[in-house]
Amino acid sequence: MNQPWSLIATTPMGLEAIAARELRDLGYEDVQVENGKVNFKGGPIDICRTNLWLRTADRILVKMAEFPARTFEDLFQGTKAVNWHEWIPADGEFPVEGRSLKSQLSSVPACQGIVKKAIVEQLKEHYHTEWFEETGAYYRIEVILHNDMATLVLDTTGPSLHKRGYRKLIGKAPLKETMAAALVLLSRWNPTRPLYDPCCGSGTLLIEAAMIGWNVAPGLRRSFPSEAWPCIPEEDWEQARDEAFDAVKDDIELQLYGSDIDPEAIELAKAAAKSAGFGQEIEFKVAPLAKARPEGEYGVMITNPPYGERLLEKEEVERLNRQMGFMMKTLPTWSMFVITPSRQFEHYFGRPADKRRKLFNGNIECQFYQYFGPLPPRRHHEEA
Repeated sequence: MNQPWSLIATTPMGLEAIAARELRDLGYEDVQVENGKVNFKGGPIDICRTNLWLRTADRILVKMAEFPARTFEDLFQGTKAVNWHEWIPADGEFPVEGRSLKSQLSSVPACQGIVKKAIVEQLKEHYHTEWFEETGAYYRIEVILHNDMATLVLDTTGPSLHKRGYRKLIGKAPLKETMAAALVLLSRWNPTRPLYDPCCGSGTLLIEAAMIGWNVAPGLRRSFPSEAWPCIPEEDWEQARDEAFDAVKDDIELQLYGSDIDPEAIELAKAAAKSAGFGQEIEFKVAPLAKARPEGEYGVMITNPPYGERLLEKEEVERLNRQMGFMMKTLPTWSMFVITPSRQFEHYFGRPADKRRKLFNGNIECQFYQYFGPLPPRRHHEEA
């Protein structure tokens, strides 16, 4: 089996550059950014490490092949030419899913059937059998057709990487773990500074910050289908997990605070923080935004306030935005970061943002408004 493999970290739209930075921080040099994904090279141990460590990616895929496919015969022969037997054992379960955009082969069910048939034919020739029970390890294959080009990928992750395992119950309009981690990383917060979320909901943003602060690999609490693949040695997974456990810095004191007007949300936040191992490290309390006041100096405030189209009426959202502006006037040493779809946020906040960035929270186009306060006196080398 030739290495290195072509690997893909898929990401939510707008987070590609952050995931690329994560990959470079992990030591990957040949990193290429495209819409919704980051391409890089690696072998078995890299599949293990990236599944465990990437905070802003959704999945780690292996790019098996890419070829022109204008006819079903093109698709069949291109798929059959791949050495599937090097990956899928005789008892492997290999469902095929698909997508098609701007391609002559527009029937996704038909394309899935062709790819499945071609893989079966290739495996038949290698394993000398006419029947595959598919009772073993799980190999999800996807065929992506775009502009008459077929790309075949193998999913090493299973359920999306945003499913860390600590959030058992979900509150209203939750912020995905991947987006929450991205907001913390974009703020350049570090654990020497207080962090406060005045609209914390079920606490996801603060839990992700705690994991970043203690350098906890987000995938440590979950499993992956590729752990059962013979082509990825069990010792590689053991090594990657041992590295991740050794990297935890749980002796760092965290200053993490959250509040929300909804008592039910605060109970969910406390339960999730406890499940994640941060029950004592994050302080949650019930409080309306008008009475929210963080403690400490040179802190960072990051929040995902309610959106009018999802939870509150437009007037209520405007009032919350004004209250955040008033709050910031009383916190001259703090930095503030707000993600919202509101195009008038700066007007109600009372001040133009120092920087804005377009992000998608689910399918909602948002702006990440960034207000930079002064740096702590003793740490002039850090960014706000």
